Amino acid sequence: MVDIATIDSLDAAGKKVLVRVDFNVPLKDGAVADDTRIRAALPTIQKLVNDGAKVILMSHLGRPAGTGYEEAYSLAPVAAYLDGLLGTDVAFAQDTIGEDAQAKAAALENGQVLLLENLRFDKREKKNDPEFARALADLAEVYVNDAFGTAHRAHASTAGVADFLPAYAGYLMQREVGTLTGMLDNPKRPFVAILGGSKVSDKIKVIDALLDKADVLIIGGGMCFTFLLAQGYSVGTSLKEEDWVERAAQMMQKAKDKGVKLLLPVDVVVADKFAEDADIATVTVDAIPDDMMGLDIGPDTAAIYSEAIGGAATVFWNGPMGVFEMKPFEAGTLAVANAVAENKQADTIIGGGDSVAAVNKFHLADQMTFISTGGGASMELVQGEALPGVEALKVPLA
Repeated sequence: MVDIATIDSLDAAGKKVLVRVDFNVPLKDGAVADDTRIRAALPTIQKLVNDGAKVILMSHLGRPAGTGYEEAYSLAPVAAYLDGLLGTDVAFAQDTIGEDAQAKAAALENGQVLLLENLRFDKREKKNDPEFARALADLAEVYVNDAFGTAHRAHASTAGVADFLPAYAGYLMQREVGTLTGMLDNPKRPFVAILGGSKVSDKIKVIDALLDKADVLIIGGGMCFTFLLAQGYSVGTSLKEEDWVERAAQMMQKAKDKGVKLLLPVDVVVADKFAEDADIATVTVDAIPDDMMGLDIGPDTAAIYSEAIGGAATVFWNGPMGVFEMKPFEAGTLAVANAVAENKQADTIIGGGDSVAAVNKFHLADQMTFISTGGGASMELVQGEALPGVEALKVPLA
């Protein structure tokens, strides 16, 4: 576990506390469409409110241009939604560091909450501009980061502010870092890691890191076809990265050398086009037609993967097995999701991104031990990268 200061050691009563949360949520018709990330921040917010802090929340939403207000990316609907969740009035500032934010922050009373407007309306946020970070810090006396999903970014609100204020981790940040580092440093064994997604190039560092930690590594998704190429198979029109075939072969050799069981598909679902109404077939990996593409693992592969998952004591899953958004190609991902959910003895960790979307689609989220809120951040942590948002919270050695 990384040695970071947490809010349990913070005496917040009467203090203005600046809290970085991840309220980058989908909006539909001007309303919050999915409140998962908002709810994830509630324990930290409620703790600070109950302790009598003056709570100033800040977040980004979407990808505005950074040149000022854009209605489509305003956090105003989030403030209104948070109002209902907290059961208390949430003030909303029309800016981030301007007159409205300053006045509303100054007017806060103990236990009250203020949400600032979208941080990324100011381009200095992403640049980690020290002037902008200082202006944010001037709103408060203490800084809390509870936005693990943005911890891999060195922005003003995730890293820069900590240069000017005492810094603490919120409960979500604490749990994310503790769970993922605990999984890597001291997993219950057997440790089975499942990786999917489209490209080997996107996951090579994660594969490399997990080969040093896991007992079994399961590969699915589009990237499996680059591994199949490395095994000498023809993969038709499937997604593949010719430049990464040699690297994939090296990873298979590393697994062999370290005694890690690396599982690849033995059969796949192929289609003549990337569409719901495609002509599809299930074939063994040595019989993929030249004019067809693989879009899911096959049933025999799903059974092999499910058996390996069923014998695990720790499971980490990042990335779907196929194009699960389309009905004809969801079976592999569904089988893996069910296998993870059914292993009640294991610590089951879903590493953000599309895997979260999959377990939500299949209504299995409540059967997982832990679901990470940070796709990019969780992957960088797993592959051994230092996260700026976490580094900023580290307790100096005495």
